[in-house]
Amino acid sequence: MGVDVLLVGPLSTPGIAFVTQSMRADAGAVISASHNPFQDNGIKFFARDGFKLPDAVELQIEELIFGRGLDSLRASSVNVGRAARIDDAQGRYIVFAKNTFPRELSLEGMKVVVDCANGAAYKVAPLVFEELGAQVIRLNVSPNGTNINDGCGALHPEGMARAVLEHGARIGIALDGDADRVIVVDEKGETVDGDAIMAICAQHLSLQKKLAHNTLVATVMSNMGLEAAMNRLGVTVERTQVGDRYVVEHMRKNGFNFGGEQSGHLIFLDHTTTGDGVIAALELLTVMLRSGKPLSELKKLFEPYPQTLVNVAIQRRRELSELPHVTKAIKAAEKKLGRAGRVLVRFSGTELKARILIEGTDRAANEAMAQDIAEALTKSLCD
Repeated sequence: MGVDVLLVGPLSTPGIAFVTQSMRADAGAVISASHNPFQDNGIKFFARDGFKLPDAVELQIEELIFGRGLDSLRASSVNVGRAARIDDAQGRYIVFAKNTFPRELSLEGMKVVVDCANGAAYKVAPLVFEELGAQVIRLNVSPNGTNINDGCGALHPEGMARAVLEHGARIGIALDGDADRVIVVDEKGETVDGDAIMAICAQHLSLQKKLAHNTLVATVMSNMGLEAAMNRLGVTVERTQVGDRYVVEHMRKNGFNFGGEQSGHLIFLDHTTTGDGVIAALELLTVMLRSGKPLSELKKLFEPYPQTLVNVAIQRRRELSELPHVTKAIKAAEKKLGRAGRVLVRFSGTELKARILIEGTDRAANEAMAQDIAEALTKSLCD
């Protein structure tokens, strides 16, 4: 197409966002399985400012690719672009990530388990923590092209939890395949998800008067316990649809600087333009060091409501309003829950699945209501 291309090799999604911006490139592109198995690759694009493209622009790109719009735009043979390699891209990102950590603090004497999911951050993530002084126990840092996210990383933190207990580490940090999300475990080996991390970091930022408009941005998937914790602190929670891009868009539109997802996408706009698991972990470590408290103590701020999530395989997608049996089951659940819970049913954007979320004080009742809705979905969309 006549574009000059700068190749960086394996690098995390937030690393590409950073390099795109710092090199003043016109765009950045990542081919990544993200949190999925290796065969489920996708493409993520960044604009020159390091932010993801809006939906409308991505739809235009799809129309160009699948239509004939590109035919008249192709470069002649003498005007094709050139490819070059940025050999120090990983080093640049390491310096960038380290510079988000307060200079007066150090990780000296801290033992940390880092699970890189056999993904893009397998080199850079351990080095960031080591160069800040931590003793790092590395897990899943041997990618072979097919083992990304395979029973490891942010979606499977069990192995990391065992390593934390075995080595007596202060924290375990699990990234997903492209390292834009993080899930951690405390020194007792107990999982701390994105909601809990958001609560801890939002409290810290609020007390420092650094939480813009004293507001945290989350998605509809975040637990109601997060809002309860923030209400006690006087922090407002605003919700968006699922997807870190929508969190970022809402933050930029309204002047907020911190938000994220329960899944571990955490966005600190004062530092970066997208979710970054390494930088999020550094922010959490900062709170631990400044408070002098272990993570098991800090996480008590957030008490999650019982939550049931059920995935239903379907054969096709339709508007929920067109499915009377499903809407009847949803309304029945909402009536039972009243103000003490909520129901969320949505279709996956990447798989033929419907996702049912029931949140309420009674776990058994949640599961029963979720199954009722799941059966209605199966009958409506699988027959």
